[in-house]
Amino acid sequence: MQTTILTYSTPDELSNSASNKFIEAAQRAISERGRFLVSLSGGSTPMKLFERLAKETLDWSLVHFFWCDERCVPMDDPGNTYGQTKKILFDNIGITNIHRVESELEPALAAQAYAHTLSGFAEAPLDFPRFDLVLLGMGDDGHTASLFPGSPVEIETSTIAVTAQYQDRPANRVSLTPKVFNQAREIWFLVTGAGKAETLRNVIKGEKNLELLPAQRIQPKDGNLVWMIDEAAGKLLN
Repeated sequence: MQTTILTYSTPDELSNSASNKFIEAAQRAISERGRFLVSLSGGSTPMKLFERLAKETLDWSLVHFFWCDERCVPMDDPGNTYGQTKKILFDNIGITNIHRVESELEPALAAQAYAHTLSGFAEAPLDFPRFDLVLLGMGDDGHTASLFPGSPVEIETSTIAVTAQYQDRPANRVSLTPKVFNQAREIWFLVTGAGKAETLRNVIKGEKNLELLPAQRIQPKDGNLVWMIDEAAGKLLN
């Protein structure tokens, strides 16, 4: 595993760079394998990236979009990542290769259905795709996707239903698992804000604690791990 830390002055600078690198990664994958498989996350930082991607030129018909996790709420709910991304990105680039989580289902059924979706893009010997790019964020508690502190570390399935209480409310989500993430060719963490600085330091430089810091579970087996952070988030790394 090769780990790279890229630090930017501002979130806008980070988003601009990530957009350029996204296009480069897509063009490389399309050239080498004929398609680009990417798994997206929600949150404010990725949405800024999606705004920029909506203005980029690319053969979007060869890009397939999946989700790292999703809330089981209607698509028009503000908490639904697909719905947010559709407005900002998909409606502006006119693509059809969108493989969303069926968020209208209960988490267990949605997780099962999404595992079936993933299997349609499996690369042997895997029963799920080897993503060209996974975009992840990190919460100020060290969670990533919907892998929260205290959740099971050893997960053998490609998807899980997340229904435990999180921050005093039911999670009601579906998440991909480290089994899938760690097979990706590229994994990018996009992290901004001073409120995440201490956790970021603990995840990158602290002792390993996979149960309490789920972001540490992301360890590509044969791929690159890239942290794209702003100066505020990285202020404690030096």
